[in-house]
Amino acid sequence: MKAKRPSGKALHPAISSASAHTQSPDLEAGSAAHYEDPDYYCRTYKSRLEDVVFYVDRAKQVSSVLELGCGNGRITLPIARAGTPIVGVDLSRAMITDLEARLAEEPADVRKRVKLRVGDMRKVRERQRFEQVICPFNAFLHLYTRADVEAFLDSVTRCLAPNGELLFDVSIPEPLELARKPEKLYRTRPFLYPGMGRVKYGERFDYDALKQVLHVSMEFEPPNAESFVTPLTHRQFYPQELEALLHYNGFRVSELVGDFIGPPSESSRSLVFVAKQRTKQSR
Repeated sequence: MKAKRPSGKALHPAISSASAHTQSPDLEAGSAAHYEDPDYYCRTYKSRLEDVVFYVDRAKQVSSVLELGCGNGRITLPIARAGTPIVGVDLSRAMITDLEARLAEEPADVRKRVKLRVGDMRKVRERQRFEQVICPFNAFLHLYTRADVEAFLDSVTRCLAPNGELLFDVSIPEPLELARKPEKLYRTRPFLYPGMGRVKYGERFDYDALKQVLHVSMEFEPPNAESFVTPLTHRQFYPQELEALLHYNGFRVSELVGDFIGPPSESSRSLVFVAKQRTKQSR
């Protein structure tokens, strides 16, 4: 089975940010490959709406948003349509190019609200200061090391307006998923892949417990083409670990939201962290 590797030109939205510094080939591939096909990405996540609703509602409360890891606009465009100006940054040129094409089809007032950048979310330097910085849909999980997280939070600090807030969501590590046997292929139903017809699909999971990194191999078997593998790599962060990383980088958690709907519980599968810069009194 052929491995689908990144072209070197396209890195992901947020992911994008984490692999621009020197990384191992596996991390480079796992940060980029999933985002090189915007059509497939759109089709795969078109039914994921709960985070879109959440971020749009929060963006309505402010006058400016910076989105780190904007991809091809799954959240960017709805925020702009709702009336809030937004700057989107992503390291994946393929995703930004696709977003530019989508934006061109929007009404003039929406187009005026959106500015796009190709860039590393750990190195963002904007002259404007934003009331809200968001990093949606597990983009934060492409920050594989403490140095990556610190660089990212430094970028956020430089971009936030006084009393501004950072919002990002992460999936909570699933012990059963992390314990899966790497040699086993976990099959799901065949589905239509853009331009390839109905493909067979399965995933393999290989967890590096020391680095807390989950390597997922997504295996595709098209009916009339060579099979291929798309890698996806996610750092596994635990809630208390994230609170500590935020604290020691000058932030305090002002709110936690479970599954985009309310207070988190033991059954929550994802967490939204809402954080603000700490004052001297809160240290």
